[in-house]
Amino acid sequence: MTVEQQPTIANLIAALPTNTVSGPLEGVVTAVTYTSQEVIPGAAFVAIPGRKADGHAYIQDALARGAALIVGERPAPGNFPADRAYAQVKDARRELGTLSSAFCGYPSREMDVIGVTGTDGKTTTANIIHWLLLTAGRRAGLMSTVEVKIGAETFPNNSRFTTLEAPEVQGQLRRMANAGIECAVVETTSSGLALHRVWGVTYDLAVITNITSEHLEVHGSLEAYWRAKAMLFEAVDPAAPVKPVAFGAPRGCVLNADDPSYVFLKDYCRAPIITYGIESEADVRAEALQLRPDGSSFRVRLPDGRAIAVETPLVARYNVSNCLAALAVGYRRGVAPEVMAEALATFPGVPGRMERIEAGQPYMVVVDYAHTADSLEKALSVLRPLAAGRLIVVFGSAGERDRVKRPEMGRVAARLADFSVITDEDPREEDAMTILREIAVGAEATGAREGERFVCVVDRRSGVLAALEMAREGDVVLLAGKGHEQSIFIGKEKLPWDDRHVARETLAALGYTDTVR
Repeated sequence: MTVEQQPTIANLIAALPTNTVSGPLEGVVTAVTYTSQEVIPGAAFVAIPGRKADGHAYIQDALARGAALIVGERPAPGNFPADRAYAQVKDARRELGTLSSAFCGYPSREMDVIGVTGTDGKTTTANIIHWLLLTAGRRAGLMSTVEVKIGAETFPNNSRFTTLEAPEVQGQLRRMANAGIECAVVETTSSGLALHRVWGVTYDLAVITNITSEHLEVHGSLEAYWRAKAMLFEAVDPAAPVKPVAFGAPRGCVLNADDPSYVFLKDYCRAPIITYGIESEADVRAEALQLRPDGSSFRVRLPDGRAIAVETPLVARYNVSNCLAALAVGYRRGVAPEVMAEALATFPGVPGRMERIEAGQPYMVVVDYAHTADSLEKALSVLRPLAAGRLIVVFGSAGERDRVKRPEMGRVAARLADFSVITDEDPREEDAMTILREIAVGAEATGAREGERFVCVVDRRSGVLAALEMAREGDVVLLAGKGHEQSIFIGKEKLPWDDRHVARETLAALGYTDTVR
């Protein structure tokens, strides 16, 4: 952004819902941040009261680093310098989104924005939609858990947040707009919605995969979690100004008729609803499913009465549902049925999602991101028919996160797998063995006995080794919970980690090196 393009303090203040302003409004703003250490001369610093730290305590640091504008929820400090601007707002976190959007020139107003949310399947569905749009010749961008794609460029998302903070979200959207992107597919989490990370994004389509239980450490209750998901559908305003996209972008909400979320979310939709489903009557419905180990085939009935035959390398019933969500988006965006069928047939997959690791070993090793009870159940159910021998699973649950799901995951693993290695996922500053024992409680509730049906192993590398050492010909080993992730949090440290690399290194140490990549 050139100096000529940078907004002034007055421009940003005008975007805020506040009249409590002091100090000079002249001069350009060079950046918007909520971290005082990232302040550069001329920046706007937003003081956010957080769970672990209060941004108001860092106002003096931000000023010392050259901040020209401070935005906070409290009145300006008594010693606030007269040559800097201060704005008091009711909700600083929300207004971080407002300021970020204004600073970047409201990029989401320049493109069709498709938001994808849900407990499980968000990343796969967002990637299918992105691929479908590309196949249709649309200039599409993607923001997901795994990566950001802008035209031919791909950037890994190593933040460990699916939805980045508002300055990053708006910055990526501005890069997309500048690159001529006309459709942005944005994976949008409940945390991102509740914490206003996407405040200021003008959505045109909202898509749900499903809603189960997750992130209760953020939301406090299941009701609050569901309500946060609904914010995405409320955000689609059919009366908002039409955007300058060549193909037209009618606004709408894409709901899963098979999921309990349908009944809940439909009352929050202001834009027209299009449904998809397998079991239930829906606008986009799959019929004649054939689920195979190497892919899926089904027939899809579209709202206008047309039908298409779909063949895709994606496996399992839940991926058929993900495909249907993408087809509903494609239909709403006017993509020809034959083009949608081509897209699903050629979809290249998503890193760390049911990804097979081949090193010449006589058993199957699969890496998947399944990190909830529901997604773990689905992954194990898909792999069970592929196991001529035992089904072995390596999994854990993140520290300082939703504790409710821990015993639930233990129950699922004990019920569906022959043997479980319960190990670290991201223990953070929680005691690792305490986390594993809380998972084990669920396994024991099913009658599984430690040492016979499961073991608890602190240190994930040791857990992977334990599983691969016990595997024999015909077995299937699932490494669940990390998927594409490139790090693991232990204590206060963020250490390099990739399940796929560790699996290959471990297989090599066990003597399997035929086709190591």
